[in-house]
Amino acid sequence: MKVAVIGTGYVGLTQAACLAELGNEVIGIDNNSSKIQMLNSGEMPIYENGMKPIVISNMKEGRLKFTTDINEINGSQIIFICVGTPPGSDGKPNLSYVENVANQIGNVLKHYAVIVEKSTVPVRTADWMKLILRNKLKTDFDVAVNPEFLREGTAVDDFFYPDRIVVGTDSPKADAVLSELYKPLNAPILHVSLESAELIKHGSNAFLAMKISYANMFSRLCEKAGADVETVMKGIGLDKRIGESFFRAGIGYGGFCFPKDLDAFVSVLEDHNVDASLLKAVKKLNDSQAEHFVNKIVSVMGSLKDKRIGVLGLAFKAGTDDMRLAPSIPIISKLHSLGANIYAYDPKSMDNAKAIDEFKNINFVSSMCQAVEGCDALAILTEWPEFRDLDFNKVKESTNLIFDGRNMFNINRMRSAGFSYHSIGRK
Repeated sequence: MKVAVIGTGYVGLTQAACLAELGNEVIGIDNNSSKIQMLNSGEMPIYENGMKPIVISNMKEGRLKFTTDINEINGSQIIFICVGTPPGSDGKPNLSYVENVANQIGNVLKHYAVIVEKSTVPVRTADWMKLILRNKLKTDFDVAVNPEFLREGTAVDDFFYPDRIVVGTDSPKADAVLSELYKPLNAPILHVSLESAELIKHGSNAFLAMKISYANMFSRLCEKAGADVETVMKGIGLDKRIGESFFRAGIGYGGFCFPKDLDAFVSVLEDHNVDASLLKAVKKLNDSQAEHFVNKIVSVMGSLKDKRIGVLGLAFKAGTDDMRLAPSIPIISKLHSLGANIYAYDPKSMDNAKAIDEFKNINFVSSMCQAVEGCDALAILTEWPEFRDLDFNKVKESTNLIFDGRNMFNINRMRSAGFSYHSIGRK
């Protein structure tokens, strides 16, 4: 099929590259000319495992192209809208990018196409988008909602091996077109209304955020009661009605999706006069988890004035360079405000981290060893696999004090090796 993808961020670039890999002819469109220039030169504007080789190979084969010209949507049977919906000060998503794209499509599209809402938006946004298009277009069109369920760091695998594909539309024709597009994935397709598809996306992210906060709540109880949060969460998660995924205690969820989508869903609930106190509690607990980790450090070290703390990991999770709403930001900011000197390293997100205002007074180093060297304590904030290869004999030359915000290491082994090792929800 011929497909256009408008927006080449994490979602749009994954959608464009992976659809091309399935054999479709895909045009990626973005109004950021520097990003398009990067892509056309074979450079990636984001880091995502497995993305670069797929983009480059499909560009070489002529199945994938990138442009700033919105007119290039003509000829496409399907047009995906993958632009950002950033939160406003009230938590509600800013839909101006979606509105702008809908207007642009309305101004230039010359033929029937299925216009697909891929961005995460409040329920009934598709209806609003249809009104915009109907006032502009002189041709037939259909609107569909096809939410993404991609995890940064594993987005390529998530695209090719989805648990389910959700297609929301009131048009049998559009439903058939999207079903044909996704047929090669051999995954179950859930055919629903526009409104149901929009709610499935928000509901999924809110529930996963709730599971993380639930695990973090238990981690605090386990620390006080002498239990092990990983054992407890495994025992709960093995119940088939509940499941083990996302029951990992740590320093809180971050990234752009969970915090943004949770706030947006709270506003949707309140707009419909539905009590949102459950999800507000999820957010409150998550926001306090970074402070809980800092308090753990202070309780062990006392005054942090002029103490050198090595930090391993800045991105909100492993496998991505995304620093948006990363838990490392409030943790490092607080440590610095308490007088600590921070020496930080991340294998992929250093450039993005250097652009963050809260990090303007910290020291960025180019290796794990440099982060460790001369430190009074080591803090692990992102679960990068390469951190498991840390030379702990080298660490011990500087400090025996480790604060592991991701529970990466076996607590008994670390203590047997002579470390004062402090993790989340484990005594």
